[in-house]
Amino acid sequence: MRLKRRIFGVFAAALAGVLLCGCTATEGMQEHRTETPITIKVGSDNYPPFNYTDENGNPAGVDVDLAKESFGRLGYAVSFVGIDWEEKKKLVEHGDIDCIWGCFSIDGRENEYNWTEPYMISRQVVAVNRSSDIYRLSDLEGKTIAVQSTTKPESIFLERTDSRIPLVREVYSLEDRELLYTSLGKGYVDAIAAHETAIRQYMKDYDADYRILDESILTTGIGVAFAKNDTRGLSEQLSRVFEEMRADGTTRTIIGRYLSDPDKYLEVDCAAD
Repeated sequence: MRLKRRIFGVFAAALAGVLLCGCTATEGMQEHRTETPITIKVGSDNYPPFNYTDENGNPAGVDVDLAKESFGRLGYAVSFVGIDWEEKKKLVEHGDIDCIWGCFSIDGRENEYNWTEPYMISRQVVAVNRSSDIYRLSDLEGKTIAVQSTTKPESIFLERTDSRIPLVREVYSLEDRELLYTSLGKGYVDAIAAHETAIRQYMKDYDADYRILDESILTTGIGVAFAKNDTRGLSEQLSRVFEEMRADGTTRTIIGRYLSDPDKYLEVDCAAD
């Protein structure tokens, strides 16, 4: 049996109501340095701790700092564009943004975009309320789960290509990530699935008492996505810069500003291919 994706406008609205080239990349950067640097438009949605607006109204987060540093080494300026995550592919293909950079999983999308190499890894996990009787993935059978639409957890629970994933009663696909946490906290669903870092950040920010299952549903590399027909070579240049930044400790320092134990996020060889 294959579940049909269900996106409920009324359901989401109700939930919203309760929310008040032979050279290194660094050596090649001089090619782009001018008095007015070219600005790269980076598209992402709000997703702490990767991309969010700080108390001063400025973009902040792991991906924001990495983008500034890496594109800066290539001689580019960076602007951050808030996007509708469901529209990300259309936006990058139409040139409204130059790239998608927002804790974006490569796994399963290798042929949809022109990707950089992964700059860090992330675990996709399931979280439940502390009082829940769900302790293993198998306990999700017949339960309801909320995911963000167009994300890996959505496809994992709808397509069930992993034998560990049970048949749940319903998958609620929500456009707004914040509604995942509201859905779970209010008891509208039995579980949610998302990046572990994002769930832990929400728990920290809002003192939410969730329990994350020990079994992850996916460990994946996250990277920067350009349009498939983008011929500027930026993905290759960024990949070389990422290698330099890992080697000189810059990536570790940036991740450490937002996440504890940054080294575990740098094991990119463990990422799913």
